[in-house]
Amino acid sequence: MKPPEDCSGIQEIREQIDIIDRETIDALSKRFQYVIAAARLKTSEASVKAPDRFNAMLKQRREWAQESGLNPDIVEKLYRDLVNYFIDEELKHYKLKMED
Repeated sequence: MKPPEDCSGIQEIREQIDIIDRETIDALSKRFQYVIAAARLKTSEASVKAPDRFNAMLKQRREWAQESGLNPDIVEKLYRDLVNYFIDEELKHYKLKMED
């Protein structure tokens, strides 16, 4: 990766952003694989939803955002939407497990 200050034009900057976006999506895919793995270990729908864990996770992501110079509100919204989607998917896998 080339540092932003070393990019010579907008195309080079866009290429670097594309690389970061691809890495981000790959990381989210890996995260999703862990979510599905967690569904195998959960013992109830309540343990899938885990509201205390959800809230603690959001708080931690806000802190990380602030430490990184990002807007904590935006990062929280991203994670709230992402993790709610993952919880829905985890519930589907949990229910399939319970049917077996």
